[in-house]
Amino acid sequence: MGIQPLLDKHARDRFGLMSILGDIQAKYGFLPADALRAVAEGTGRSLVDVYAVATFYRAFSLKPRGKHLCSVCVGTACHVRGSRLVAGEVRNRLGVGPGETTADRELTFETVNCLGACALGPIVVIDGRTFSNVGVRGVRGLLARARNGEAAGGFDRPTFTVDVSCPCCNHSLMTTEHLIDGHPSIHVTASFGLEHGWLRLSAVYGSYTIESEHEIPMDVEASFFCPHCHSELVGASPCPECGAGMVPMLVRGGGVVQVCGRRGCKSHRLDIGRASP
Repeated sequence: MGIQPLLDKHARDRFGLMSILGDIQAKYGFLPADALRAVAEGTGRSLVDVYAVATFYRAFSLKPRGKHLCSVCVGTACHVRGSRLVAGEVRNRLGVGPGETTADRELTFETVNCLGACALGPIVVIDGRTFSNVGVRGVRGLLARARNGEAAGGFDRPTFTVDVSCPCCNHSLMTTEHLIDGHPSIHVTASFGLEHGWLRLSAVYGSYTIESEHEIPMDVEASFFCPHCHSELVGASPCPECGAGMVPMLVRGGGVVQVCGRRGCKSHRLDIGRASP
């Protein structure tokens, strides 16, 4: 596989392994076994270390994913509201179990432990968009919308906050000294053009409120950095809506939240740790 250019590209990157795996994920849609072996050999790391990183971060996948991702929450609150029946209906209609992809590579089905909006369950997430109070009879329509690419059109988004940290140094990015939407905000550093300064994001999932030291023009893509270790926050795949880089942050308790780095694009995604089938 053509991995060497990626190895050369990130040769001087302190956290190059994640960047290399991210580029491979973006190129192939998953992390092929041959690519992981090539990365281990090219970086001088053990295959065990490379595999550990590839399996720890939810944004990476060792198997090809479909064009669309359907996740059903089966956490306790959603479970008592019937999410197991919803997950069963998704399984029956797609013909695949959790962690599997349909034969036409259109849809990947996953179950997750909790999405932090227990009062709105059962919850189904399609391509990063959240549907609340989903019943068995609503599954057919949701899957049809997903296949037609209509899930990105917008729908109910739960109001809950995320507590995030840097994916490189694991230092908290939350600050109580600067509230946005009435909650502690997410503090990062943003760079675009010749400007470089602080940026604070709302921690309310689904909110697009930001405050920054320098005004970021609409449609401009900014680079985001951790204010503690100064590493660039680079996602594993480009924004599905505009192609800009996605900015990943680790969610406390497990998972990854990603937001688009382009001003004006509202694409975002929340991946929580997978539950058992």
